[in-house]
Order: sequence, then C-alpha cells, then structure tokens
Amino acid sequence: MFATCMQCELCGAKARGPLKTVRIEGAELDVCGECAKYGTEVQQPKRPMTPKRPGQPPVRTAVRKTRDVFDFIEGEIVDDYGERIRNARIARGWSQKDLALEMMERELLIKKIEKGELIPEDDVRRKIEKTLGITLIEGAGGQEERQKPGAVTPTLGDVISIKKVKK
Repeated sequence: MFATCMQCELCGAKARGPLKTVRIEGAELDVCGECAKYGTEVQQPKRPMTPKRPGQPPVRTAVRKTRDVFDFIEGEIVDDYGERIRNARIARGWSQKDLALEMMERELLIKKIEKGELIPEDDVRRKIEKTLGITLIEGAGGQEERQKPGAVTPTLGDVISIKKVKK
C-alpha cells in the first residue's frame, strides 16, 4: 500500500488534520485549516447508500438530470413586442399601472417590457397575451395549422421525389 501524504493545495504544507474543500476564485481546492479562510467552504453532497438486498453491495441512488432552459421555450418573441403591448394597452384605455394590477404584476416590470429593456418570461408573456388579447410569439397561427389532423406538410424528401417524377 502507498502512504498518501496529504498536502494543502494552496500553500503546499503537510496537513496536520483533515483537509477542507473550499472554493477560491471559482476553483475547488483541498486546503488546510489556515488557508480555508481564503475561500468559501463547499459542502460535499452525500449520496445515500441503500443496499438492494441483504448481502449485496450498496447501490447509489440515481441523480435526477436537470433540464435545459431551451426545453421550455415555446417560440420566438416578436421584435416589436413592446410596441404591441403599449398599443393594446392604450386601445383599452389602461395605464401601465392598470395593466399591472390586472395581471397582478409590478408596474416597473410592465414599463421595462414596453420599453424593450426586458424580454418577458413565458409565464408573464402568457399573462400579457391573455389580458390584452394579443399574440407575442412569431408564427403562432402557423403552429395551430400544423397541429390539425390530416394536414400534411411536405418535407424536403417529398419535394425531391416529386421533382424526380416530373422528369
């Protein structure tokens, strides 16, 4: 067996006690107690070990995979979303405060969205669309047509085979 000599990864000194894992400038290092003050201590997650059956080795429980943010995006928002919101709000005779109260959101959020300083998240966008009766997603009508049963959209392969038939 090899004897491992534990050293602080920051100062290089031999460890007198257990090393602590700390995050310094974005890097996780195993450091001595003296150097631990230069970073923030990282808590190591402990995975529960559960035996499948008596006499069998323990099995680690599966860690749930996180979903990507882009999985939740429904479509692209139109470029003039702020102007559309402002025009629909004015057509109803509402102030920004009235719209915010109707949607149960903050007035500052409405102001920033109308100025184009902030792109609304999907839940806020849906509230705006429902409250004002407008659409802020590009091609929303086209998506409904594609979802109708029996509607066939030709693919590139269909187009190529049609050209071959015509020759």
